[in-house]
Amino acid sequence: MHTRFNRSHLFTFRLALVVSGAAAGLLSPSVHAQQTRTANAGVYTDAQASRGRDLYRQQCALCHGETLGGGLAPPLSGSGFIAAWGAQPLWELARKIRSTMPENDPGKLTPSQAADLVAYLLQAGKFASGPTDLGADEKALNAIVLPAPPTQAIMPAASAAPTFPAMGNLAQVMRGILFPSSNIIFNVQTNDPSTPVKPAPAGAGTSAGFSWVDWGAGIYKGWEIVDNAAVSVAESAPLMLTPGRRCENGRPVPVDRPDWIKFSQELAEAGRAAYKASQTRSQEAVSDATNQLADACLHCHMMYRDKPGGKTGDPSNKAGRCAP
Repeated sequence: MHTRFNRSHLFTFRLALVVSGAAAGLLSPSVHAQQTRTANAGVYTDAQASRGRDLYRQQCALCHGETLGGGLAPPLSGSGFIAAWGAQPLWELARKIRSTMPENDPGKLTPSQAADLVAYLLQAGKFASGPTDLGADEKALNAIVLPAPPTQAIMPAASAAPTFPAMGNLAQVMRGILFPSSNIIFNVQTNDPSTPVKPAPAGAGTSAGFSWVDWGAGIYKGWEIVDNAAVSVAESAPLMLTPGRRCENGRPVPVDRPDWIKFSQELAEAGRAAYKASQTRSQEAVSDATNQLADACLHCHMMYRDKPGGKTGDPSNKAGRCAP
């Protein structure tokens, strides 16, 4: 495991966290070279799918629909399902089920039950069955990939999409979105999102420490807050690359520079990595992912923010920011 990012260093990243390209396909890990089979190869049995169907009706149908067509939650069959999960190993789907489902009681399903559910989803998707049950372990599930979704032709738009000029400067966008979102992720190092938060003593103010309830206003569970923060980091890229945006000192944001684009891509990838780690519901996995997030911030800060002449608490180097 890599050295973790120290929370005492969070203040270094307060004024500018650089982010990335749109996070299309947050759940889109690369397919490993050893993954030579697809779900078309008869990777489950009919008996296993039958077990999965019974379990689905008990645990999943309320949200995903009796016919897997979606409802309160996304569809688990058809083009929408393949668009979300195509080209990915079955391990990603099984892990999602095991770690986050059912929504009202996540983590209760066993590896074998998750594999049975995946088998039922494959049967519902018209993938042929075979003579052997689908394995439940990571190695077996990583060796089988769902087919990629069909490529769709891009149709010309009937009219130009509206454009939205930059309103805030770069520092405002970072302080309003990226700083709080990143700190939620960094705080997982020392706060387990699954641990119930005890109410702070009366008059304690913020001295009682970090509170998931304060951040989520009591509406969302701790892990949901981490999920949302990771998505916010990844999805903020278009804001960082908006033409015409200015830095706090009035300099234009260098949106056309290759290194700025590279740093933005790095932070997009860090947001996606944090989301993937959060989906495991593992504090250790998210803590490890903070290394990538910290590095992405640091690379840009060293070039565009942390200019010579400034000291901790001294804003005198603001004049040189946004220039390489």
